[in-house]
Amino acid sequence: MDFLDRIFLQQVSRRSFLKLSGSGLLALFCMPWMERGYKPRQEISPEESSYQLGRIVGNRIPVYDRPSVSGTFVKNYYQDLVLPIDHITLGDDEPHYNRIWYHMNGEGYVHSGNVQPVALVENQPVSSLPETGRLAEISVPYTDSIWTLAKPDRVAYRLYYNTVHWVTESLRDQSGQIWYRIPDDKWDFSYLVRAEHMRLLQPEDVAPISPGVPPEAKRLEIRLAEQVVIAYESGWPVYMCRTATGARFIDGDYRTQPGRYITNRKRPSRHMAAGDPAAPSSYDLPGIPWVCYLTENGVSFHGTYWHNDFGKPRSHGCINLSCASANWVYRWTNPVVPFDKTWYLEDTGTVVDIIGE
Repeated sequence: MDFLDRIFLQQVSRRSFLKLSGSGLLALFCMPWMERGYKPRQEISPEESSYQLGRIVGNRIPVYDRPSVSGTFVKNYYQDLVLPIDHITLGDDEPHYNRIWYHMNGEGYVHSGNVQPVALVENQPVSSLPETGRLAEISVPYTDSIWTLAKPDRVAYRLYYNTVHWVTESLRDQSGQIWYRIPDDKWDFSYLVRAEHMRLLQPEDVAPISPGVPPEAKRLEIRLAEQVVIAYESGWPVYMCRTATGARFIDGDYRTQPGRYITNRKRPSRHMAAGDPAAPSSYDLPGIPWVCYLTENGVSFHGTYWHNDFGKPRSHGCINLSCASANWVYRWTNPVVPFDKTWYLEDTGTVVDIIGE
C-alpha cells in the first residue's frame, strides 16, 4: 500500500471506514490523500516513502516549475530516464484523481502518474538453481536481457523493476559474469538476464496473509466509480488500494464488467502480449507480477509497471494495481499457490464483487 495511504488508514477506525463507505464518500480514499491533513506543496521526503529514484514511463513527459499542469514548462524527460526523487507533494486540483507530484533531480515537478518509483539493489548471484526453477524479481530500475552469451549486444527484452520471472538456469560468461535464464511463459524461447539484477524470492515473499481467516469470510470489492479495491474479513475492511480498471478506447470497449467473480486461477508471473483477449496487439509485457484471474478471457488483478496513474479507468479490462498491492491481493486471496508452482487452479477461490459506476 502507498505510504500516505498507510498513514491515513491508521488514523481511520473500521467504524469510520464503513460510515464513509456507506455514505458514498469513499471517493476521498482514491483521490490521493485529499482531506488527509496533507496540504498542497507540503513535502514528503523520499526516505519516508521508501523510494529515492523514479523511472520516467512515458515517451515525453513535461517538467514544471511547480506541482501543477498550469505551471511554467521547464523541460521534457524521456522514457526510462532514471532520476532522484527529491521530495513528494500534493499539487492543485488537476488531475483530480491523482494530485501527487514528484520533484526530481533538483529541476522541477513531474506528475506521479508518469513516474515509476524504483530502487537500485544488486544481489549476490548463485551458481546453481533447483530443477523446478525459482521466482525472481527485477531489483534495479531496468535491465536488458539478451538472447545468447555469444552475442551479448543482441537485446531480447528490457525488463523493469518489480517484474517477476521464473529463472531455471545459472550460466557464466567468459568474463565470469553470472546470468540467469528466463524461459518465456508465452513464446517458445528464453533469454538471459544479469543475475545481480534479480532478487531470488523467498517463501515468505508469497506466504499467505491472514491464513487463519476462513476462506468464506474473505471478500474483495472493486468500486468502479471510486476506482478502489477493498478487502473484507468477516465484513470488516482490512485493506484498501487504488486501481485503474478497464476503459473505452478507440479500438474497442474494454470497460471492466460489474458482477460476482472468484479468484480461482492464479500465477505469480505472466507475459501478456498480442493474442491475449485482455491485451491488444500493441502490448508486449513480460513478467507481469501477481496475477489473479477473474474470467476465462484473461481479466485479472495484476501488478503494473508501465504506469503509476491509479484512480481512473485506463486498462483493457484488467484491474491494474501497483506491484505491492497486487502482491498483497495475490497472497491474501484463495487459493494459495505453492511456492514452486508456475500457475495454480482450483474450483473455488475468494469472492470478488465488482460494483458498477
